[in-house]
Amino acid sequence: MRAEAGKPDTRIPRVLVALLAVLLAIQPLGAADLQSKTVEAFDHYVKLSEPQINASLNGDGDFLWFERLPADRRAAAQAQLQQAKVVIERLRPLVDGKPIPCPGGMIHHWIGTVFIPGATLAQTLALVQDYDHQQEVYRPDVVRSKILRHQDGDYLVYLRFYKKKVVTSVVDTEHEIHYSIVDASHAWSRSHTTRIQQVDNAGDEHLRPEGHDDGFLWRMNTYWRFEQKDGGTYVECQTISLTRDIPLGLGWLIGPYVNSVPRESLTFTLATTRQAVLHRQAADQ
Repeated sequence: MRAEAGKPDTRIPRVLVALLAVLLAIQPLGAADLQSKTVEAFDHYVKLSEPQINASLNGDGDFLWFERLPADRRAAAQAQLQQAKVVIERLRPLVDGKPIPCPGGMIHHWIGTVFIPGATLAQTLALVQDYDHQQEVYRPDVVRSKILRHQDGDYLVYLRFYKKKVVTSVVDTEHEIHYSIVDASHAWSRSHTTRIQQVDNAGDEHLRPEGHDDGFLWRMNTYWRFEQKDGGTYVECQTISLTRDIPLGLGWLIGPYVNSVPRESLTFTLATTRQAVLHRQAADQ
């Protein structure tokens, strides 16, 4: 159909309509208060998940997640890893066959693995523990990074996260991190956030009170595993994060956006880790 003669065509492309709808839906959401029941639900979820997360940490049995998959899926994952791809999957633990509820919030649980050919365990750990320079390695997702405290295998680290997807979010975070070296070919680490504050007007900025913001990120636990074998090092990362819930009736619109960010962030982190270790290897040769 064409516009009538002398009149402009006011039709808007469907893609633009969808974008405007997302923006209009997100804008009125405003601030969200993190409630105690939401924190309790997240802590309960983590408690139920950690027995599986802790399995085989001593190096006995299958150390990596993908190795415990059914044979056909394990073979497919191994093939993807050898092709330099990130193998990633969303995890959804069930209790009595039902998802674990989280009133007032959304829990995002993802696990991913990447293989770095030619890399040693020591080379890989040297990169991921170089927190003072993560803003250079993981930009644009990380725009500031600093070690606040370090003793043996324990770190307190500051990271500023930046994400732009429909809306822009900037978040200051601090993480307690512990590393354990199991043996010459196995290591693991885990971290949890101790502070998360949304940053408004980055540059001329204002930090919002913890838990009283737009709810982009309220909690984040990460669990890493490293295994040197097959002529390189496997890097596995599992993340459990908490964000605000989606208002009733807007799930179909905002849900895909909210749920895609954790997956994209984990994929980016693993792929960038692989690339950065390989780059350092080449520079050292």
